[in-house]
Amino acid sequence: MKIFWKAFLASLLAIVVASILLVVILVGVISAVTSFNDQAVTIKGQTLLLLKLDGRIVERKSNNPFEDIELPGIKTSATTGLNQIFSCIEKAKTDNRIKGIYLELSDINAGYATVEEIRNALIDFKTSGKFIYTYSDMISQKAYYLATVSDSLMLNPMGMFDFRGLNAEHTFFKKALDKFGIEMQVVRGRNNKFKSAVEPYLLDKMSDASREQTSVYLNSIWNHLLKGISERRSIPVDSLNAYANQVMTYQKPDIALKYKFFDNLKYKDQVLADFRKLVGLGVNDEIPVVSVSEYDKVAKTIDANALAKDRIAIVYAEGEIDGGTDGAYQIDSKEVSKGIREARTDTAVKAIVIRVNSPGGSAYGSEVIWREVILAQKTKPVVVSMGDYAASGGYYIACGADAILANPTTITGSIGVFGTIPNLSGLLSDKIGITFDNVSTNDHSDMPSMTRKMTPFEMNLMQNYVESTYETFISHVAVGRKKTTTAIDSIGQGRVWSGVSGKSNGLVDEMGGLSDAIKLAASKAGVAHYRIKELPKQKDTFEELMKSFSTKVQNSVLQSKLGDSYYLWERFSRESRKNGIYTRMPYDLVIN
Repeated sequence: MKIFWKAFLASLLAIVVASILLVVILVGVISAVTSFNDQAVTIKGQTLLLLKLDGRIVERKSNNPFEDIELPGIKTSATTGLNQIFSCIEKAKTDNRIKGIYLELSDINAGYATVEEIRNALIDFKTSGKFIYTYSDMISQKAYYLATVSDSLMLNPMGMFDFRGLNAEHTFFKKALDKFGIEMQVVRGRNNKFKSAVEPYLLDKMSDASREQTSVYLNSIWNHLLKGISERRSIPVDSLNAYANQVMTYQKPDIALKYKFFDNLKYKDQVLADFRKLVGLGVNDEIPVVSVSEYDKVAKTIDANALAKDRIAIVYAEGEIDGGTDGAYQIDSKEVSKGIREARTDTAVKAIVIRVNSPGGSAYGSEVIWREVILAQKTKPVVVSMGDYAASGGYYIACGADAILANPTTITGSIGVFGTIPNLSGLLSDKIGITFDNVSTNDHSDMPSMTRKMTPFEMNLMQNYVESTYETFISHVAVGRKKTTTAIDSIGQGRVWSGVSGKSNGLVDEMGGLSDAIKLAASKAGVAHYRIKELPKQKDTFEELMKSFSTKVQNSVLQSKLGDSYYLWERFSRESRKNGIYTRMPYDLVIN
């Protein structure tokens, strides 16, 4: 027995010591990484600010220093915060060491509304008299739209220019579900004919209503892009459409140059020679370049706002509401509500801007956030700034604000409600041979069940529940937008709108981005000098690491293996976690 206890205690001691050592090493690694990230960056004179924008662009970068860590054998790309990009462009305007901006573009991992805001920030940068130069080996339509703000726009002589119009593709699972014996029981508002989030489970192609709404907002976005390109490149809109019909993607670069899409065709060494002339360097001098991640660490010149006591709070609401796998970029209704509440009760905060970039999600989570918006709006100005998406639940949390701003290419609206309960009995019983039996105290104690079909009573019960939620939704919107519920229902019914259309039908007050929303909020609060307070507060480095490292590894492996098909896995994963009634966009939108 003594031998046993000696061995047991020795093993226990070894485990304890090993655990302590592991924690010490982990803390040391975190401290080293954090220290490395916080190292000061020295900017030389005659420097170029490099904007590559090839990684994922989020509203506000996570506080996790391991977010962009390279895992062995797994290719990852850096994540950049839109707030970082804005800050760097604004700083570069008045930094005499920065001579210009170099856009090295291929594609941009963000929506068109995000691109629109970066583009507007670059247009403002040009008022400094500094140059913007774009060079690309292969450039997408989205990246090209951004690049048209440039003073010099260059393409490699053997490069590829993607210009063929927009396409929105929807994925349908009906036939696959049928093969597996899975029936998706769907409940949606009786008038929600445009709420096509459930169509992938019921149909094998778009309904007429879904096709109509997709065509309307897709053409709205395309026409806006054409207008912007036409103004910058002096190419008539009719000509741009004609060139898109030719599919410039597979035309020689000489044709794109002939049509005035580019200023010249150059190789990289010729571009570098241009830079040396523009910044006044010698033929063989090294060109100083600073990236956004590096320049973000450079302190901004102190101005009147830096010393101001008043604050404008920006509350970020990005991602699916109470759902999704990437926790750092999903909306936790409790955290966002807490952020709004903190801004409301902070006497130094004179106005609140809620930045919404969400396709929606949980109806309950949306209601929780909406309530805090209403409470805040009673005490101080609240302005909503819409990003790429502010649809369904994203619009739910926005509708109570004093003012709503969107970009022309924002996807908004989708005012509708749905619920889904899968019936897996065909798969489990008929295909696999697994059966179920149960004992209940009441008629519907097992409701909802995924192992049987809903009864007519249960379906009617769920239908009334969804209808009630929809009525609550349109009532909130009607009060917020000062319209009747009938008027809101006429533009609701799950229909998706572009920002431009949202302005026309009254869902949006003004066109503008985050900076415009901040200025409007300050104006409503009557403050001229203010600092920005970002909420919800980000978790500390160690907490972020512990929370997300395993998820980061899992998602990185899956993305590496699945490639472009990763979004399908993520969608199936999300559906399996659903519980309750949802106010979400009608589908996962992919515009290319």
